[in-house]
Amino acid sequence: MRELLDFLYIGHVLSEVLIAIGPLVCFFLFFQLVYLKLSRDYVINLFKGVVLAVTGLTLFLQGVKMGFLPVGAEMGEIMNSFEPLWIIIPIGFLLGVVATVAEPAVRILCDNVEKASSGSIGFRLLLAILSFGVGIFVALGVAKIIFGISIYYIIIPGYILALILMKFCEQSFISIAFDAGGVATGPMTVTFVMAIALGLADAMDGRSAVADGFGLIALVAMAPILSVMMVGAIMNFIKRSS
Repeated sequence: MRELLDFLYIGHVLSEVLIAIGPLVCFFLFFQLVYLKLSRDYVINLFKGVVLAVTGLTLFLQGVKMGFLPVGAEMGEIMNSFEPLWIIIPIGFLLGVVATVAEPAVRILCDNVEKASSGSIGFRLLLAILSFGVGIFVALGVAKIIFGISIYYIIIPGYILALILMKFCEQSFISIAFDAGGVATGPMTVTFVMAIALGLADAMDGRSAVADGFGLIALVAMAPILSVMMVGAIMNFIKRSS
């Protein structure tokens, strides 16, 4: 019965998706009628894409509610029984890497960067940099939960380091880095990694899901910024030395 009610919830999800996409469609229609005057075939293809996007988003968000969130929370609770607890840290690294590789927005960014840079910054290279960086910071977030470390001890030094690295990077790497910080916190990473963190914090004695479970996505957002800028600083140093 509960599964049936969860499935029927898809109508609520569909209404939310339509509310989100509706203003964009209206915005396009205004520019189409007043300025763009695109061909009929182009407009028809665009609305086919809108229908596919609405369908895909609705199914994805419904799947997140019925699958990802419960499974992630259950995984977090199970990890609490691991001995020794520090073994969860490398597991968190692997989860961060896998979630980033599966993130659609990350792949779109990597593809656009490769095209815009004429291949000088390759798709696979950028994807590897982002995945490795997110993996490290998810591992740090898991360690934060296990050992009760304040998020201030990670966030503040991290952004100070980012400001310092800005002096040693080319402008292109700085721009890519801050965009990467946004796309890395997409639906795959947020739903799965956050659910695991909340489940782990809620299951551990002396930890609070609210105080200790949240904050991991902030680390994920900072990870690509630092990883891309570090690579940019290294490449800039090699370029100046040669």
